[in-house]
Amino acid sequence: MIVAMEDVYFSYGEKAILEDLTLHIAAREFVSLVGTSGCGKSTVFRLLLGLEQPQQGHIMKPERIGYMPQQHQLMPWRTALDNAIVPLECQGVAKKVARERAQQLFTRFGLVGYETKKPHELSGGMQQRVSFIRTLLTGADVLLLDEPFSALDALTRTDLQHWLKEVVTAEHKTVLFITHDIEEALSLSERILIATTRPITTFEEVDATANKEQIYAKIGGQRQ
Repeated sequence: MIVAMEDVYFSYGEKAILEDLTLHIAAREFVSLVGTSGCGKSTVFRLLLGLEQPQQGHIMKPERIGYMPQQHQLMPWRTALDNAIVPLECQGVAKKVARERAQQLFTRFGLVGYETKKPHELSGGMQQRVSFIRTLLTGADVLLLDEPFSALDALTRTDLQHWLKEVVTAEHKTVLFITHDIEEALSLSERILIATTRPITTFEEVDATANKEQIYAKIGGQRQ
């Protein structure tokens, strides 16, 4: 296992969020976490990123983990290329070398010609591609993606879903993906983990061949 949570308990004050939670993720898996808003999915990410510490239990994870938030969080004063190289700069890589490495990904991911554009000059889909390149440039083998396409229109979102699947497969990455969109989870994932309780005590697992109506029923949700 590349990521493991064993009997993890976490609370905010007296409110338990995770209780005796065990979670195992194998290398190169694409796993979606699905559940209602506020159920604790993002808390799992915060624990894996080291932003929070479990009050009980143990977490095994790589030292370096990449994170892509729901909003791109690109710096408005920086160009697209200079936004992408932030992780490399934080690692002490010279800016010239960092730009050369990022340029390879801009070429590969269809962003040639947009390197000097500021975020507001890019489409939503382009902004998310730059954000994903920034995540890849962390050098992490495990990527946490927190609803990265939720703010995009349907056509752009579908296009980026296909693009993402191809990229993470080619890059041999392990992905944990938070989404509220069952169709998205089914199209991208090898496994889908559904949070059905509060606090989260376990994730109910289904594979990508599951019937989507059954998944909606498990989370008690309605089609959007």
